[in-house]
Amino acid sequence: MSATVSGTPPNPPRAVRWVLLGVMLAMLLSMLDNMVVSTAMPTIVADLGGLSSLSWVVTAYTLVTAVSTPVWGKFGDLFGRKRTYLASIAVFVIGSALCGAAGSMGALIAFRVVQGIGAGGIGAGAFALIAALVPPRERGKYQGMTASVMAIGIIGGPLLGGFVTDHLSWRWAFYINLPLGLLTLVWLQAMLRLPERRIKAKIDWPGIVLLGAFISSVVLGTTWGGDRYAWGSWQTIGLGLAAVVSLLGFLAVERRVGEPLLPPRVFTGHRNFPVAVGILFVVGVVTFGAGLYLPLFQQTVQGASASHSGLLMLPMMLPVVVVSTIAGKVMSATGRYRLFPIVGAALMAIGLGLLATMDADTSRLLTALYMIVLGAGMGLCMQMAGTIAQNAVELRDIGAASSSINLFRTMGGSIGVAVFSTLFNHALSSHTDHIQGFTAGTQTIFTVAAVLCALACAAALLIIEVPLRKAGSPPKPTTPTPDDQPATA
Repeated sequence: MSATVSGTPPNPPRAVRWVLLGVMLAMLLSMLDNMVVSTAMPTIVADLGGLSSLSWVVTAYTLVTAVSTPVWGKFGDLFGRKRTYLASIAVFVIGSALCGAAGSMGALIAFRVVQGIGAGGIGAGAFALIAALVPPRERGKYQGMTASVMAIGIIGGPLLGGFVTDHLSWRWAFYINLPLGLLTLVWLQAMLRLPERRIKAKIDWPGIVLLGAFISSVVLGTTWGGDRYAWGSWQTIGLGLAAVVSLLGFLAVERRVGEPLLPPRVFTGHRNFPVAVGILFVVGVVTFGAGLYLPLFQQTVQGASASHSGLLMLPMMLPVVVVSTIAGKVMSATGRYRLFPIVGAALMAIGLGLLATMDADTSRLLTALYMIVLGAGMGLCMQMAGTIAQNAVELRDIGAASSSINLFRTMGGSIGVAVFSTLFNHALSSHTDHIQGFTAGTQTIFTVAAVLCALACAAALLIIEVPLRKAGSPPKPTTPTPDDQPATA
């Protein structure tokens, strides 16, 4: 492999915030799409039909997003992050235009695949660009921007989806991406300046195929297991075996090829990386699970209005933004960060444990207080774990590392929602009273999530506080000093 670097110099520090705004716009584009489309689903079915295929509108998008994420990340390392990121946004915008023009449910599902390919690049590229523009030591100053985008997407998406569905056509749930996407493309083309990379390297096609087979088997197995097929059915067991075989094949290939899709050194170079992505996997489980079942509980059991479902998440998302911003500034000022994911995972476990106690008599105010505890914990973990993971790898692997971060978070969400759905449906079928079944289902979900967060807290104790990189590669892994050793009881 050979490489040359040329082009305009990188953005000066004073311009970074403006460039990051363009990156955040692309992230918002992807997040809003998920929320808006979910709200428009009933209208889409009424117009196009195909109720039996409705789940594939979401499954196809999620699956392709997960599969394409590491590919986009590696392409960014090889061919330049700017051009790769702009290409992913362009693919997403084209997919949105096609979805809006779809004349049948089959066509819509096919075009959602195109959208999902673009979304995989947006997710992987955003974190890689942030890593390229802002060294870990300075990144805390900008954590609030990322947390704010997530809050706007989760809260504003359903509200925007409801407005579009009520006052326009469902097709505008997709067409609305066009002006925002084009604005983002123009913004980043003009503002983003990174050295261009020209690398001659062989693409790891076997790795791409095997990792895609593994991710597909896991996502489909957890999505269909306990729903379309029983967990013990040959279909579900077959997907599980396919996942194991493809994963073993992928690991064997990655050790052999010259330029692996996900270099093993990323996971073995420093233990902070696997620990951090494990925490992000749990954050993905909690974010998607809480985002789905908390509003359902509030609407069904507590009688909250479904027309303002996005606002129901405010008590959780506002602490995410506030706490993430404060923790980021403290990290940038002091260089200390190890305590944040430990406390954050503990708060998440406590918040979810409190939510698991809710029943039909729990007031909305008490629910909001429990959500504040959960949101504070998420704010300490969500961005901080990503920074810790990126700080643990060399700059040449930032794209692969960033795509791994996004992949594990996405996989956590997909697997979490699938498993939670099975647990919830089992609880509903075990109770003759609907409200009792609903309450039992949400209690089970939040209990399982609390246990996962407790395990994440234990894993966070293994994090070693190495200096945050200002420029260049991270320190070589060393034997921890007494101060770096995990706390023991």
